[in-house]
Amino acid sequence: MSDSSRKSTGGDQSFPLEIPKTILSCPELDQILDHLSTRHRRLILLSLTHGGSTTETDVMIRGTGDERAEEIQLVHNHLPKLEDAGYITWDRDTGQISKGPRFDEIEPLLELIEKHADELPPDWP
Repeated sequence: MSDSSRKSTGGDQSFPLEIPKTILSCPELDQILDHLSTRHRRLILLSLTHGGSTTETDVMIRGTGDERAEEIQLVHNHLPKLEDAGYITWDRDTGQISKGPRFDEIEPLLELIEKHADELPPDWP
């Protein structure tokens, strides 16, 4: 890429002109992508796009050989992280999971992932 087709966005980094500056300077997008960085969290959130709620049992990943480790990750890592972000509401007593107060902020990206699933690597979501 030639120097004339790049622009500086501050500091020592340069980015192509065709990338909207709003994307480059959006820390909220970084946080959203962090929450979507694991397959299990993506599956949990995608399951909520198709229905208003689900349960811990429904979102357990099975067949991995170590279901207890998967359950520990689910209840001590994935669900608390999504709940803290406000993307889900999780009732620890009943195991019920539903869309949280900030789910609408992440839903467009989930829809984009789902609509373009055929363009993503085979092991997605």
